[in-house]
Amino acid sequence: MVSDLERIIEHITQEDQDSVQLLLDSYNTQYAECFFFNIEAQERKKQRQLEEFRENKLRDCAANSDSDIDSDDDEPDVLLRQRLAAALLCFISTQLQPAVLRVCLHTLRILSRDRRALGPMVTDSALCTFAHLGGIRSLQEEGSTEDQTVRTPSQIHRGAESHCEGTADANATPRSVSFSAPVEVDDAATTNGSVRHKWRGDGGHVVLARGKKDTWKGNSEEEQKEEDGEVCRKEAIKVLCNVIYNSPRAQERASTLSLLQGLWVSLKQSVCNTVPSSGQFYKLRLLFLLTALRPELRLQLQQERGVSVLTKALEQCLAVRGGKGYEVLTDSMTLPMSKEMSQDVIEILKTLFNITHMAHRQKPDEEDAALYRHLAAVLRHCLLLSCDGEDTLEELQGHTVNILSALPLTCLDVLLSVRVDQASHKWEGVNMDCVHTLLLFMERRLNRGQRLKEKLTPVLNLLTESSRVHRETRHYLRQKILPPLRDVAIRPEQDTTLRGQLVRLMTHVDTDVKHCAAELLFVLCKENVSRFVKYTGYGNAAGLLAARGLLNGRRNSGDSQYASQYSSDSDSDTEEYREAKARINLVTGRVEAEQPDPMEGMTEEEKEEEACRLIGMINRLSRDQIIQPMGVTAEGRLAPLWGQMRDCTLEEEEEDPEENLDLMPQGRKDKQME
Repeated sequence: MVSDLERIIEHITQEDQDSVQLLLDSYNTQYAECFFFNIEAQERKKQRQLEEFRENKLRDCAANSDSDIDSDDDEPDVLLRQRLAAALLCFISTQLQPAVLRVCLHTLRILSRDRRALGPMVTDSALCTFAHLGGIRSLQEEGSTEDQTVRTPSQIHRGAESHCEGTADANATPRSVSFSAPVEVDDAATTNGSVRHKWRGDGGHVVLARGKKDTWKGNSEEEQKEEDGEVCRKEAIKVLCNVIYNSPRAQERASTLSLLQGLWVSLKQSVCNTVPSSGQFYKLRLLFLLTALRPELRLQLQQERGVSVLTKALEQCLAVRGGKGYEVLTDSMTLPMSKEMSQDVIEILKTLFNITHMAHRQKPDEEDAALYRHLAAVLRHCLLLSCDGEDTLEELQGHTVNILSALPLTCLDVLLSVRVDQASHKWEGVNMDCVHTLLLFMERRLNRGQRLKEKLTPVLNLLTESSRVHRETRHYLRQKILPPLRDVAIRPEQDTTLRGQLVRLMTHVDTDVKHCAAELLFVLCKENVSRFVKYTGYGNAAGLLAARGLLNGRRNSGDSQYASQYSSDSDSDTEEYREAKARINLVTGRVEAEQPDPMEGMTEEEKEEEACRLIGMINRLSRDQIIQPMGVTAEGRLAPLWGQMRDCTLEEEEEDPEENLDLMPQGRKDKQME
């Protein structure tokens, strides 16, 4: 392996394009799906650790993942990959054939997966090189750099060595660069000798341009060159995405170099076109990474009317347009969206969430409210789309839900303000297609039961807040989730319906999941304590009631800021529930089998003695801090019961007078001391 990398670097310094292409093709094929380059070193270290464990019967703390394993044996490989990356960066700044440029960028993309070999790729000049090759041209930087339009083999060799020595660390100080006027140079003839390509070096960074013979060559040649140029642009953006994702230093430099500004100009030009660009996916991915990793860039994109432009981009991808009253119109028939188009939509949705995730905490003005309502109308269309593949549809709806949960609640009324047709789900004359889709989405995520905090809490919050604000939404969801009780023979958490699944989450180990599930059910009960206990059982409801100070049940209706929006209708009970109501155990929420009275046949003195013995045991457990007895205060909150269980039986005092001396009432304590 070492000799292969050295041979590639040697041919790069000799500017032997044909040999470089062949060698890099072989390298790329071998490592196309490789994300860890020190595989052999990792295997050796694992084998050594296994042998040590067998000998010593002692296992050291292992690394979290294979990528965290550092081996001295792998250090030469890391340095060679850094040298190769540096040599390729110098090489792509020379006059290259399109196929050679493409394979070089592919190799750089593979190398950019290794965080330890990123040094040469996190400099200002390298980031700007990738940006220009990717079609991002409106960058403006300060400083100066040497002309990189034409390099001799010795210059490439010296550049590789200096990059390797000076930027082996990803935090190395980058060189400042500037961009001069474009310089045009003719490329060498192709291998068949019939075509010559013309390149334009923009400040030392080459991009594919039309040659002299382009005007008379056939359409197939034009299409081939355009295809080569598109592939190279995609590869350059892929490298840039990897570098920025893997290097905090690159993230900081990308922000300083105004990379977002150039990218944003390029994307806005694509949005202005009537037909969406086929190669904008990776630019959208780069935009998402920049706004996700750099908070200041999120603010910058907001100030650049990012929500408006990205909404237009979303409409362009979905082939829809706005109508009257925030209605979304489409000319095409309802067909499954292609996978490629859905990927573009998903990237736009992810970026939109980055710049709108705080909008729900702000009160929008009239202009922002109109903008968010228009976005919500487009998102409603996204929810009702069909896609090629269930996983794609799940991901698309998930990101749509994330944005809807971030928008101001007052702007979500457009989800219901749609005309009702025969195929619509409706309730009280309102179109409930969107709410029904959200309900099905929540049910799918509940059934999967994976990563509930990340996957489930957004849709739970969205349905909860929408139910608080929109009466029709609450009524529809209550009909689906909390229908009138009929079967009271099983506990609520053992039910197989949506109610049972949500009740089970009310005792989940994750606090956020538990709170979101309980909050949704509480709102569907119009924040009525008795109704909430009726559907969930007092044991399951205790957590939310304790947090809200409602354990004493004295507040029977919601008095929150949304209480005035709840209607005054009563909860109608079924015949089955009314017949069994007197026998329902409020703690478990079901009819319990009759149990024999444990104190049957005991005299009053024996009952009192048994009660005192129980109090004594509880006192000992609380003194040893094994348990802490709690009680409900007048305000409906939990409080420790210290001082409320101080009495104990005389028999227990006689058994251990010193232990129980501090538990006696003052009068009995004085008598015992006498």
